[in-house]
Amino acid sequence: MLEFSLLEFAPPIIQIKFSRMLDQNSIQSLISIRKKIHANPEVSGLEFQTQKLILDYLKELKVFKISIVGKTGVLAYFEGVDQGSAIMIRGDIDALPIQEVNTFEYKSTKKGVSHKCGHDGHTTILLGLAKLLVENPISKGSVALLFQPAEENGMGAEAVMSDPEFQQYTFDFVFALHNLPSYNLNTIVVKNSEFTANVKSMIIKLHGKTSHAAEPELGINPSSAISRILLKAEEMTNNNPEKKDFFLVTPIFLSMGELAYGISAGYGEVHFTIRSWSTELMNEQCDVLLRYINDVSKSDGLSPEISWTQVFHANLNHPRAVEHIRKAAAELSLEIEERAYPFKWGEDFGLFTQKFPGAMFGIGAGQNSPALHNPDYDFPDEILPNAVSMFYNIIHQIL
Repeated sequence: MLEFSLLEFAPPIIQIKFSRMLDQNSIQSLISIRKKIHANPEVSGLEFQTQKLILDYLKELKVFKISIVGKTGVLAYFEGVDQGSAIMIRGDIDALPIQEVNTFEYKSTKKGVSHKCGHDGHTTILLGLAKLLVENPISKGSVALLFQPAEENGMGAEAVMSDPEFQQYTFDFVFALHNLPSYNLNTIVVKNSEFTANVKSMIIKLHGKTSHAAEPELGINPSSAISRILLKAEEMTNNNPEKKDFFLVTPIFLSMGELAYGISAGYGEVHFTIRSWSTELMNEQCDVLLRYINDVSKSDGLSPEISWTQVFHANLNHPRAVEHIRKAAAELSLEIEERAYPFKWGEDFGLFTQKFPGAMFGIGAGQNSPALHNPDYDFPDEILPNAVSMFYNIIHQIL
């Protein structure tokens, strides 16, 4: 097992504007930690060493209450003397099954696994926030910092919310952020209502009957049904994100039969990823697609088997929560950009915003940053202090 050392990969000194609340020594320490997390990535549900680093850091800070949640997640809890609002700040901690192509000193040490969505940075932001909350204790209310596992496969938020340890808490507000390549460094991106899409993936298995390829009429081949299902999905798609009835069905995998030229296929699979802004529209259109698949299968003599995976609920940004974000950005003299329509990707923080008032916002990672999930992406350390300050400012506005 890999062991982390907080002294390895020491970064060069970086001067960063608007730190406001973190001194340069703290910033450099956080950058060093971020690079260690980057070098030791772990995929969803297996973040054991990342969890250990988080626990060690929080214990070193002498955080009073620390809990393990969702198997590989961590919850750090801060409470004031007087009663007040309860706030949760979430940072995701998992990496992706992507081979890194970067060659810098802190590149991934694990073949086929790397931090290509910036969760190493998101984790570090919460560690910096924990440091501020220890050094500047809140006088009333409470703050929970959730280091959430398994965001990338959509299973982490559900695992945390179903954990009895987490269920003892309730929150007046919940917040999260995501770094955003193609936006200017440190620009704060905000939007009321949906910030990200509803996303879920559909697995369609069609069971037929093989036959000799010379006598396909004696079998049940799924090819005709598959072609009609694909055409129906294309017909239903409205890939206009500026519209409220945006609905996107993307074929991501297709399989049929075996590579045996004497056999007519008797089995096929089609996998879709489906996206929409509206939860109601998602349910309605998925019901239409389900009925069509069942009708086509029945007419062709096929037995359909349909399942769902990697479900992400839309992040519903509460207007009061977004106003706290706008105010924090203004007080920190950060550029604010109002997003016209939601991002098409899924983010499982949405499960928290379905239950608690809250919001997700973006922070610009730079115009020249590689895109998220690209093999050459790397989280920009220049946004760490402002991200910490944003959360800290939001907390103190509410409390």
